[in-house]
Amino acid sequence: MNRPLLISDCDEVLLHMVSHFADWLGEEHRITFSLDQPDFSRALTFAEDGAPVPAERVWPLLEGFFRSEMHRQTLVPGAVEALGRIGEVADIVILTNLGDEAHAWRVDQLSRHGIRHEVVCNRGGKGEPLKSIVERHGATASLFVDDLAAHHASVAKHSPETYRLHMIAEPRLAAVIPPAEHAHARIDDWPTATEWILDRFKDAA
Repeated sequence: MNRPLLISDCDEVLLHMVSHFADWLGEEHRITFSLDQPDFSRALTFAEDGAPVPAERVWPLLEGFFRSEMHRQTLVPGAVEALGRIGEVADIVILTNLGDEAHAWRVDQLSRHGIRHEVVCNRGGKGEPLKSIVERHGATASLFVDDLAAHHASVAKHSPETYRLHMIAEPRLAAVIPPAEHAHARIDDWPTATEWILDRFKDAA
């Protein structure tokens, strides 16, 4: 029997990333990452002179972190328990913006934290891959959780019937980033989010 479907991002939803990324940037690259700076393009600066890190260097730094430092990432409180409850009534897919070369790394990383669900890697907007996942599962209802407003806009465009929950698990980022315009709700903790998600699936039953 087809079931509802939760499609969740990983970083800053299931696992903390930016605080560990910031630590690594300081240790290995003498770069300061200001987590209270809402403009990501100005959040990374060189420690020696405060100059902004050029935009073209940011993605290679992120790739370097994921290639060698994923072991630093820690669980978001309540995430495993939430997935356990939601998994009783719904299928779960992790949709993560990493290249296909990182698929095995992410599967292994999540498994070590007790999260064992299908993982789909993606580059760019998440709307089109999400639509494909929903169709493949034949889901009776779908719900998307992500920390980035751009992905909520993408999902709203390509799969408007999907419920969209904006979550930012890092408190310093959550304090300065407004709710995503295209999300149905903004909830930054899993205990509260779990009830909201289960209510949406109950309404769709």
